[in-house]
Parts: sequence; C-alpha cells; structure tokens
Amino acid sequence: MAEDILSQNEIDALLSALSTGEMDANQLKQEEQDRKVRVYDFKRALRFSKDQIRSLSRIHENFARLLTTYFSAQLRTYVNISVASVDQIPYEEFVRSVPKMTILNIYSVAPLEGRIVIEFNPNIAYAMMDRQLGGRGASVNKVENLTEIETTLMTSLFERAMENLQEAWSSVTDITPVLEEFEVNTQFLQLVSPNETVVVVSLNTTIGESSGMINICIPHVVLEPIIPRLSVHYWMQTKSTSISKPEEYKNLTKTIEKASMDLKVVLGESSISMEDLLHLNLNDVIMLDQPIDQPLSLHVGNQAKFRVQPGKKKSKLAVQIIEEIKGGTEDDE
Repeated sequence: MAEDILSQNEIDALLSALSTGEMDANQLKQEEQDRKVRVYDFKRALRFSKDQIRSLSRIHENFARLLTTYFSAQLRTYVNISVASVDQIPYEEFVRSVPKMTILNIYSVAPLEGRIVIEFNPNIAYAMMDRQLGGRGASVNKVENLTEIETTLMTSLFERAMENLQEAWSSVTDITPVLEEFEVNTQFLQLVSPNETVVVVSLNTTIGESSGMINICIPHVVLEPIIPRLSVHYWMQTKSTSISKPEEYKNLTKTIEKASMDLKVVLGESSISMEDLLHLNLNDVIMLDQPIDQPLSLHVGNQAKFRVQPGKKKSKLAVQIIEEIKGGTEDDE
C-alpha cells in the first residue's frame, strides 16, 4: 500500500504544532488506529459503474428524441420526452415506486435473455388514447376498467413505438423488442427476484396539457452479456474502427459505380419574345448563342462537368470529351 510522503515544509509545520501544543501526538496515534468504515447496503448492490450508467443515459436520450418524433406524428399534438434520471436499484424498490394500477408493457429483447418493463403513467396513456380517438388529449385515470378496444389501441401504439428502442440500441447491439404481455397490476409483475439489481430509466413526458412519467426497467440479467460494450473505451474503439473499413468503402464504391444518371449536351440557348414563339412556323430558324467554333457543355444532372465536341460514331450522334470543367459551372469561371 502506498504511503503519503510529506514535504520538508509539512514536516516543519507538524513539528511546530506538536511543540506548541496545538496538536496532540496521542490523538494522532489514535486517529491512525481508528478504521474508516463505509456503510454498504447489500440489498442495493451497485453492479454498474458510473461510466456504464452514463452510456445507458446516452442511449436513452437518443430513444427519448426518437420517441418524441414518433408520438408527435402519431398523435398530432405537442409531445416532449426527456431523460429525467438513470438509477440502479433493487427490483422490489422499482415495483414500490410505480402506482399499484398502471400501464405495464413487458417486452422480450432477443437475442438478449430476460425481459424489460416499460411503465406508462395512466395520465400519459389515457392522453395518448384520447388523441387517437380524436379527442383533445384529456387524461382520465380508470385503469381498473380498461375495455378490450382501449387495450387494443394502447397495445398497438406501444408496440410500434418499440422500433425506436431498437434504433436507439443499434449503436451497442441489435435487439428485437416484442411486446409479450400487457398488464395493469404490479402484483402480477414477476420479472426477476426482489433483490435483483435493475436499471430504471425515467422519462419526463408531456403530451398536450397532460404530463407524467415513462419508466423503463431493465434487469441486470438482460444487460449482463453486453456490459463491456457500455464503456467509453468500447464506444471510442467502435468509432475508430468504423472510420477505417476499406472493404466497406470498396463495396460502396462498386455499388455507386453501377448507378445510372442522366447526361445531356447543351447545343446553345436563345431568348425570344412570347409573340415570336406563338408565330413560329416550319423551317423558321432560331439563332443560338453558342459559337460554332467553341466546344459544347456536357451536363450531369444540372451541373456542367465536361467540354465536348459533337460528331458521329457508327451513324449515331455522339460527343467527344475534350476537358473537365472544374470548380462548378461554366458561369463560375
């Protein structure tokens, strides 16, 4: 164990304090003998580092942005979703923290083992359903009396929303969220053992004039296979690896080379009045601004890329490229 080394000034100050009586040598000896004890609660076992919690927060900040866009489009109203907190707590503490009667969606996230829970506060869930049915987004808490139609509407909305969770997690691993159960009573929610550590991501949610929380509960058993990927080192390594992939760029180049595009050669331009245009007849001649001894422009899309000269090849009209036009259109030069 490494020991602290005092400087000469610190040693002089310590000896001075001992000689003047400002500091007691016995007191120093007693403090050295006393053990420093830190309280540790085994029921709240911290199984994720701060670095890993930050990574989970970053993932779900992206998920919150995607979810905001999705619900805004589906409900045609103001929606704002943001990450409020990311905590690791025992599973029983999560169950106690949510209302006894609420909207619980249980998802499998293959290929990861286990299941996750996404709890929608009833105020939020009913505001969504009211908007789906053409209402103003009013919130009414009547979870105990959900009809079959209301359950189907909510299930469909929440199931399609999980495509955004899949996209948010794609930077770490590929998952396929599937809604397996729809529950309203937390007493029937037996996900993991009560003392199992879970990560709870709380999202502040505002829909129209209604507000509430969306809580995402992810057990440790789900995240255990991908815990090494939740470190900053992995993110930085992935970023540097993704930059240097010559094989992928080679394949991308081959694909682009096969793409077709429109080419056109501009023979010249002219300006005439509307009256002259209306009175044009057969064999009339329109004067172009293109000199006959100057090369023509070959356009790729709407951009002039080459200077060419006209001619024939095998009884077909053709052009021969003379030089490349660099720096934009001809007018820019």
